[in-house]
Amino acid sequence: MKSEEKDKQQGAGLRSRKLLPGLSVRDGFTRHPFDVEFSVRTSGLVAGRHLKSGHQHDRHATAYYGVAPSVLQSLIKRWLRTGPAAPIGETTFVDLGAGMGRAVLLASEFAFNAAVGVELHPALAAVARKNVRLWRAAGRERAPMSIVETDAVDFTLPDGPAVIFLFNPFAAAVLRRLLKKWRKSQVRRPQALDILYVNNEQEGVLESEPGWSRLFLGKVRRSEIDAIADHKIMANQPEGEYASSNWEDCSIWRWKGDGGTRD
Repeated sequence: MKSEEKDKQQGAGLRSRKLLPGLSVRDGFTRHPFDVEFSVRTSGLVAGRHLKSGHQHDRHATAYYGVAPSVLQSLIKRWLRTGPAAPIGETTFVDLGAGMGRAVLLASEFAFNAAVGVELHPALAAVARKNVRLWRAAGRERAPMSIVETDAVDFTLPDGPAVIFLFNPFAAAVLRRLLKKWRKSQVRRPQALDILYVNNEQEGVLESEPGWSRLFLGKVRRSEIDAIADHKIMANQPEGEYASSNWEDCSIWRWKGDGGTRD
């Protein structure tokens, strides 16, 4: 074997070993059509147990998986129909547990004031930053994008109106801490604050927290392309740990203060 070819193979081996479990072909990695169409890297499924960053909240991480583009787009449009307190151009979109940044890329195509991704795991955050650069270079960015590498609880919400996106990124303990932190900040300096929640496994936490009003609770369907892609990706998992359906259970919440109601 030639020395040059050997070096290339060794380099490829080193890179593959650095991939998180679930991001290599042997782990069932399958590209989503979104990545194929836009030449970005947001595919893959990483179980929560593999998302170790050294932070105390690691044990509460659920998994990494990019939201179905059609679901997020539909939910943002539904949110706009609720009559947000501030125009979208004054509102910052914040994805907590942004992973590789698919939701941030999608949100940037809307006319938000900004689209911010918050991600704790350094490897995922690094990929998200590269995706942002690629998306921007392709001229798809309508709202300025940024990726912040930190824990969601440590992240300070931006000034002005904000809509928080959650794709079931963490367990109930972290969500409770976030809601208590936001409640304190809203008491000190109230501002428009909404939540878009996809795969809303911790819905009960929001239901039990005062000050929040639920505007929507229901299923949001995937497009046919997304449904086929997600079923295929899940079917390729070696251990079959996760499953996919043709919809996502979702909710929309708005901070109303002490007068908040559930529906």
